[in-house]
Parts: sequence; structure tokens; C-alpha cells
Amino acid sequence: MEQNLKSLNHIHEFLAEGNYYICKICKKRILKFEENKDGKKVGMRSDGKKLTKKTNNNRFFFPGEWMKFEDNSKKRLKHSCKCILFTGARWMEIAKAQVRDFIYIPGGRSRIILRHTKSKSRKGELKLTGGRTRDLPISKTFAKYLNDYIIENNLKDEDTFNILSKPALNIAMKKAAKKAEINNPEDFSPHTLRKTLEVWLMALGVDSMRLLAHFGHNMNTAAEHYVSPDIFSWEDKKKIRNIIGNLYER
Repeated sequence: MEQNLKSLNHIHEFLAEGNYYICKICKKRILKFEENKDGKKVGMRSDGKKLTKKTNNNRFFFPGEWMKFEDNSKKRLKHSCKCILFTGARWMEIAKAQVRDFIYIPGGRSRIILRHTKSKSRKGELKLTGGRTRDLPISKTFAKYLNDYIIENNLKDEDTFNILSKPALNIAMKKAAKKAEINNPEDFSPHTLRKTLEVWLMALGVDSMRLLAHFGHNMNTAAEHYVSPDIFSWEDKKKIRNIIGNLYER
């Protein structure tokens, strides 16, 4: 079986070989996935371990699901998820943020500065260094939570916020979603949290230009991620505002 895919320098010519498609020209490898009986995409890592691909990469929490998920999460998982959900940062962006990047203004407009952000290299490869610094507003509720967390854990300016590693967070999220009896728990990942805030803010009618700046998207990416706010009921939107506090409140 042969597949073609454009590269910057040539058109890949992929041939099936074992668990991979391998380009005849540059030897680039793409993992092959097969659908199993449950409809999940299952492949094999280079070390022989099984790898399951999410069936829905655009999964997000409905507000009721988030509340059940939070109730079934252990303390450090809950903390890690809050830090991603209430900032909308990518896992690496918030995992590398330091206490000094958190500007706390009690009763005012607190924010967090992301210095390690996603960018593209000259070859078009995505990386998480050298991107444009993003200065994100956060709600009063989350700002107070984060300030209390820093004091409780005696964190210093150079410390990070104790976010779980990405593999650990992936596993823990799926377990908590399963425990909470949420449909398709295997679809949950750190990206789900970022996607959730984006969709929730869309549902609340936040201006698209603000969303582009907040999430570090361009217009094409934003269009790909668009979800109609009409999927949420009035009651859902009320719950969303209660959860995220005064972030981008009119």
C-alpha cells in the first residue's frame, strides 16, 4: 500500500512495512493504526508496546461532566487539570511556567505569563521554545486558588506549579473519567482541558480576536477548532460561568 504526503523538500512516498509506513526517500516513519472491535485506533510503538489513538481528538468537557470528573480526581490530578483548564495553556506551556510568572492582584486583574510557547521552526516543525510570550488573564477565583496553593506548598519564585508529567496526566485523566462514568474515557487528555476552555468561552460569546490571542491560534487553526455554541443550553452556560468565574466576563 502506498501513500503520498507533501513535504517541504519532496513528496513522501510511503510504503507499508511492518507496523509503519516508511518513506522511500527520507525514511520518515508513520505508525500504522488498525481499528479494533471497539472502533478504537490501535497501533504498535517501536518498542513493541501497544498504542491506542483517541477516537475523538476534539473531545471537551460539558460542564456537568467536568464537575463529575473533578469529584472523582485525586488532589494532584485536580490541581494539574485546574491549571490547564483555567488558563487554556498547553501542557508544556503551563508545566514550564514559574511562580514568578504569576502576577497576583487581589480583587483585581491577575494574570499568568507563558514564556515557553508553541512556535514553528524554519523547517515547519512544531516546537515549544522561542514562541511569542503570551500574557493571559485569569479569573479572581483561580488567582486566589493559585496564590493559596503557592503559600500552602511554600513555593519560591523559580519553582514551577507541580503539574503532573504528561504521561501521568494522560493516564490519570482517563482513570478519573472512567470512575466518573463519563462516556469514552479513553478520549480524555491534557488537550481536552485546553479545548474545553476554548469551547466554553465561545459559548459565552467571547470575542474571536480575544480567543486568538489567548490560545495562540491563527485564523485557520481557530476555524478548524470551531464548535457551535448552540450545543450548550442556557443552564450549561450558567454552569460554565460559575466554574470559570469572571474570566472575560462582560
